[in-house]
Amino acid sequence: MDALIVGAGMSGLMAAQTLRRRGHSAQLIERGRSVGGRLATRRVGDGGLADHGAQFFTVRSDTLQGFVDRWLAQELVYVWGTGWSDGSVKRTAGDGHARYACRGGMNALAKHLARDLNIAINRLVTGIQQNESGWTLEDSAGEKHQARGLIMTPPVPEALALLINNGIYLKDDDQTALRRIRFGPCLCGIHEIEGEVNLPEPGAVQNFQANIYWVADNQAKGISQTAVVTSHANAKFSRQNWDAPEADIVRELESAVQPHLQAGARIVRTQLKKWRYSVPLTTHADECLLADGLPPLVFAGDAFGGRGRVEGAFLSGIAAGNKLANSLA
Repeated sequence: MDALIVGAGMSGLMAAQTLRRRGHSAQLIERGRSVGGRLATRRVGDGGLADHGAQFFTVRSDTLQGFVDRWLAQELVYVWGTGWSDGSVKRTAGDGHARYACRGGMNALAKHLARDLNIAINRLVTGIQQNESGWTLEDSAGEKHQARGLIMTPPVPEALALLINNGIYLKDDDQTALRRIRFGPCLCGIHEIEGEVNLPEPGAVQNFQANIYWVADNQAKGISQTAVVTSHANAKFSRQNWDAPEADIVRELESAVQPHLQAGARIVRTQLKKWRYSVPLTTHADECLLADGLPPLVFAGDAFGGRGRVEGAFLSGIAAGNKLANSLA
């Protein structure tokens, strides 16, 4: 095997796709029950779907636009809108950038990218070893994977901890650069609604001044057959309330949803999802980082390239795949 990739989110998937195009073999190891990472969609009740991680993505680069054009032709993605109301009486704000969503939920995009890739699902990496010929990873099923190169795509604090816990240390400059990266958490509510939801077109409110800055109707979005609303708390509120009683968190999330329910509608139940590393607050300027002085080891993810967002993860994965392919050559 040429490459091992820890994490099958957007960055890991694009790294694997890139390596394959460069003629290299790759094995992904994903701890979740599905690929995608924060491209996450959950089934709710009978016919309900909720995107509860990334809600949409935008395009600023020609590279991603080329992929999106193909995805549009395949009817995999569609334009959800060009901006969101902040909840006031003014019209929905637009900045000219299309907000793309995925038919069947954002996780469907990850599954599309994962086709034909070699992926071990629901496997934690429990051990990492290095030698002159490359890397050996052991997973929670007791299987060992060996390759000449390694790409780490989990949130950087988790990736560093995994390496250090296995006695692998980076050079000071790399360690310092990676430790500068900071993430904000997100408390997310998935609300099953009985009755009608009344959110401004095209079905979402985004107000960064509010504790619960995002409220979206997955039915209006076009992915759910029933009324299911997603709410996201901002990083500051999420950090301050991370360890609060679940009932208190749910109460706060529901309070932001209630004003958008039609008369007689009610919240039937709310599921709470916690994203500890939801959004990169301090990023690395380069699109990936090749560690110095080790068998080829590349770090990638949405915290690289200074963009954040889905597009940042996408471009970082491609850069990491190319960087590792060049190192293997």
